Amino acid sequence: MTGVRRIVLWVMSTVTVLVLLLGYRTSTSGPAAVGDASVVAATAEAGADASVADGTVVTGPAVDTRWGPVQVQVTVSSGRITDVEVVEYPTENGKDRQINARALPVLVQETLDAQSADVDMVSGATVTSEGYLGSLQAALDEAGL
Repeated sequence: MTGVRRIVLWVMSTVTVLVLLLGYRTSTSGPAAVGDASVVAATAEAGADASVADGTVVTGPAVDTRWGPVQVQVTVSSGRITDVEVVEYPTENGKDRQINARALPVLVQETLDAQSADVDMVSGATVTSEGYLGSLQAALDEAGL
């Protein structure tokens, strides 16, 4: 009987692992990819020759993410990013608020330091980071930066 028990245990373990493996969803799969298309469309509409006057505030498009839209507003003076404000971001539940309270200030500071959208994503806030960077890049394209 011991051999039969081992076989049954092995089969059940294998089935469990396969179910867990095939059911796993990464942060880059699913509805988050929808936001990428809107960023591409908004960037194409902005045009390559667009530029703005000093002190101008440019708002990027709201990029839809799996957890909600993310929208960035950039202030430009003398061809430099002088301020970044995240005007819309997921706040529906406590986990969203906790993640974004930690991630958004980091993203804003990195943007000001880099003076571009070439910033690292915040670990644990991948979806918000992707939405932030998409909206930021579209705003910077519109500002001619």
